[in-house]
Amino acid sequence: MRDFKVIGLMSGSSLDGVDIAYVNFSHDNKKWFFQIVEAGNVPYPEYWKEQLSSAFNKDKEELKELDIEYGKYLGTITKKFIKKYEMEPKLIASHGHTIFHRPEEGFTLQIGNGQQIANETGIMTINDFRTEDVEKGGQGAPLVPIGDRHLFAEYPICLNIGGIANVSYELNNQRIAYDICMANQLLNYLAGKLGYDYDNNGNFAKQGNINQELLNVLNDNNYYRQEAPKSLGREFFENVQHKIIDDSKLSINDLLATATEHIAFQIVNTTNSLEPTKMLITGGGAKNQYLIERIKKLSRHEIVIPETMIIDYKEALIFAFLAALKMEGKINVLSSVTGASSDSSSGKIWNPI
Repeated sequence: MRDFKVIGLMSGSSLDGVDIAYVNFSHDNKKWFFQIVEAGNVPYPEYWKEQLSSAFNKDKEELKELDIEYGKYLGTITKKFIKKYEMEPKLIASHGHTIFHRPEEGFTLQIGNGQQIANETGIMTINDFRTEDVEKGGQGAPLVPIGDRHLFAEYPICLNIGGIANVSYELNNQRIAYDICMANQLLNYLAGKLGYDYDNNGNFAKQGNINQELLNVLNDNNYYRQEAPKSLGREFFENVQHKIIDDSKLSINDLLATATEHIAFQIVNTTNSLEPTKMLITGGGAKNQYLIERIKKLSRHEIVIPETMIIDYKEALIFAFLAALKMEGKINVLSSVTGASSDSSSGKIWNPI
């Protein structure tokens, strides 16, 4: 049985920091096994929140500089994490931070220079897991389904509610997955208007009233009627939902209640077409009690909320898994998910210099 000791780094669109998971993988030629040995979240200081949030509007040269600076930052925090827990990882997998995601234009960008991470830590690093798939005509997302298939096979449906909500399931022996809707990215924007990073447990949403007219507007978008494969980026929030929200005269609590209902509706509308089964929910949204209540109320599935370690670090865990698969020369991006011309063993490898 071969072992892989890998650190996975994940930065999501909700800008709540960098998730770091140190994972031990092994496989016996039939099945993969994993153990999250240590994990933690490094919250972004205001500087990085501002830099990453505004990167969407930077020019090419500024982005190049930010890519290098952010790579050094990721390398530095990873080095501290390794030292703190006295680890000996053989590999680092970094998702980076998505600035643009425009697969329909053949373009996606996750910054966080892999060479800088490798140099700072002295450890081989794999990053840029999306580009190869996009170059093959795929969406370059979601990437987590390969991990759902191999590491969480006991759950027929895997739902992740992060900045964006996405789902993954087997259908006719093929893995199907896609982004459903904006989730925490939308809710956190509204919570920010009240001076909070997020709506804890959905408490503000629970105090508000659902506005049917606004709910209809949020639900009425061609994206929701498209067949998979499909994926979302921050562009959808900026170009579609931002204006709808800002033009509304409703109270923030009512906006949060309506946005939460919109997310629950889209999740259930997507998953209720499947046979009743177990649905695993992870990501920050799994801790939003009001959102989970609404999903449970509307869903035909048995909702499973796992232990906190899995809720918080499943994506970091699976990016570490993508790197282990890459090192084995195995498929880590599924064309059945992304719509690419073929499966890929994706990611760029950087050795320290």
